[in-house]
Amino acid sequence: MNIGICGLGLIGGSMAKAYHQAGETVYGYDINAASLGYASLADIIDGVLDNSTIPLCDLLFIALYPGSAVKYLSEIAPLISRSAVVIDLCGTKKNICRCGFALAEKYGFTFVGGHPMAGTQYSGIKHAKATLFKNAPMVLVPPVYDDMAFLDRITKLLAPAGFGKFSVTTAEKHDKMIAFTSQLAHVVSNAYIKSPTAREHRGFSAGSYKDLTRVAWLNENMWTELFLENREPLLFEIDCLVNSLKEYRDALANEDGVTLRRLLRDGRVAKEEIDG
Repeated sequence: MNIGICGLGLIGGSMAKAYHQAGETVYGYDINAASLGYASLADIIDGVLDNSTIPLCDLLFIALYPGSAVKYLSEIAPLISRSAVVIDLCGTKKNICRCGFALAEKYGFTFVGGHPMAGTQYSGIKHAKATLFKNAPMVLVPPVYDDMAFLDRITKLLAPAGFGKFSVTTAEKHDKMIAFTSQLAHVVSNAYIKSPTAREHRGFSAGSYKDLTRVAWLNENMWTELFLENREPLLFEIDCLVNSLKEYRDALANEDGVTLRRLLRDGRVAKEEIDG
């Protein structure tokens, strides 16, 4: 297969490495000349993804921020082969899927929304690895939801990445869920580390601190765009958390052990019911 990848950061670079190691021909592009040069010198890509190679691609990945992904796809749509599959790898789905489905219908290619549920606190192609997606979940937003042959075709195209599980959903459901499972966690982690006490934590912290602060180390440019793209679902989750925290704070301020014990028990029971 000929694989095209626009955006050679951590996600796009890891996808390039995975497909290249699987023996596929990989064309890549990044607006950052240093990243593109590194990908070529490190033998991560076989050539540059441009107007001459886009029509050759059987599978195209768009690993850009959502706004840039919409702009890029709109520009290259007339060049894409009618037999090609295009999969975006953005962290939000509503806008890119609306654009992708419309352009696919107009120009005849196939578009599928995608979100690999994998990553690290580091960014950039130098941190990319072929095994980043091994056994990780992959969320798919297809144009149709009841065509098993179509979904089988997509999962086979994605086989070199090594995903362990596929979830199929709508763009709206994806963005609602990701506001809770990913975006809220980044907000909380980023806010938590701002306590003045954090600068004195060494020698007093272990697993809980590390777990809660890992994703505070983030790419503020990317996450700002993702948060604003998904503003309403994320506001809902932040409001839920703020309301819950106020209950704990009020119980502490009032020295109300009965209420505090109930709140803690309710949280423990919820965890048991949700995750087993």
